[in-house]
Amino acid sequence: MSLNGKAAIVTGSGRGLGLAYAQELARQGASVVINDIDAAIADSAVESIRSTGGNATAVAAPVGSADTAQALVDAAVSHFGRLDILVTNAGVLRDTVLWKMSDDDFDTVIDVHLRGTFTTVRAAASYMRENEIAGRIICIGSPTGQRGNFGQTNYAAAKAGIVGMVRTWALELRRAGITANAIIPVAATAMTATVPYFAAAVEADAAGRPMPDFFRHDLGFGTAADVSGLIAYLASDDAAGVTGQAIGIGGDRIQLWSHPEPVVTEYRDGGWTTAALEELFPTLIGERLQDVGEKFPPLPAELQRPAPQA
Repeated sequence: MSLNGKAAIVTGSGRGLGLAYAQELARQGASVVINDIDAAIADSAVESIRSTGGNATAVAAPVGSADTAQALVDAAVSHFGRLDILVTNAGVLRDTVLWKMSDDDFDTVIDVHLRGTFTTVRAAASYMRENEIAGRIICIGSPTGQRGNFGQTNYAAAKAGIVGMVRTWALELRRAGITANAIIPVAATAMTATVPYFAAAVEADAAGRPMPDFFRHDLGFGTAADVSGLIAYLASDDAAGVTGQAIGIGGDRIQLWSHPEPVVTEYRDGGWTTAALEELFPTLIGERLQDVGEKFPPLPAELQRPAPQA
């Protein structure tokens, strides 16, 4: 597999997962547009690629607006002559429970994750279609968007929306030969570093030590580098037949998430009255209700951390 001659944009790629994605695309031969809101961090990311023989440039701007989206596409075309690959990774968190979440908490997360993905994909796909490039759209989802998570109304809505858009774009872009897929990563990042359950794994990663097998294998939780290979694969010509998918990856695990499908289908002549539902719902539907949120097994004793003191 080679990405030689191809050009990519990776939003939110100044550090963390986004930087790992950009570096792997460059390692495989692609020229990369780095994006971050902090110009110094973006320039440092560019240098990390150039110092190893890669080709990169930076656009320092917050994603969300159509202007930023077009600036990213224009940067790829002006510096590299084309655009073949887009990875929408930029994101922020504003976590709090529903009754405490402000309009600004909600709007900020939706604007960066959901609107930022939409505007950037729209600009990139328009360029690819107009120039007859069989491009690759790779959007970053989250387990929270698949199953929900306490305190993340805004983030769950945005990430679920991204996967819904990817399925739609796979249909709309198929004729142009452009693929659209979502990745559901599980990795040590600044976002997961605050979760006590992952403390032992995050500490090991920060210290340059291998993560315990419990995290890598049992939970499918790993490093940013564990995710980046899938980014490069989906960006390649080898993945031309893969589109409209939500693919989970982390640690030693890869998963294909199913599309939502009915788990129970029942019919009743004359329709479903209140009385009929009162009688039949508990057995026909109630016994098959779906659970919500991620379920983690108990940590092995040797990986547990003392609870913080009040």
